[in-house]
Amino acid sequence: MPVSVGCAVIITPGAAGPPDSGVIVAVTQATATAGGMPLAVQGSMCQFVNSVTGVPYPLPIGAPVVPGIKVDGMAVIRMGDMCPSGPGIVQVLGPPAAPYVNDGSG
Repeated sequence: MPVSVGCAVIITPGAAGPPDSGVIVAVTQATATAGGMPLAVQGSMCQFVNSVTGVPYPLPIGAPVVPGIKVDGMAVIRMGDMCPSGPGIVQVLGPPAAPYVNDGSG
């Protein structure tokens, strides 16, 4: 299921080694929505917190390993996606943008 702003994410390895947790804070497209929320796509911005120092840092989401549908040429980010981003892999945890949307791929 696609996700939006407020979705929990984890990056492994984190900035200092152990995984860092974060949240999607900005979506780079406004074409596709679910329940009035814009669907997160490749390039959407996350805010992570370093698990060792507590320092926050931003990081855009890379392309999912298994891309599904695309919006404006960018892969839609879904719950469970693994996305190579920066120094590690971002895992998308949830919640979904709307519980009734399912693109049927992956």
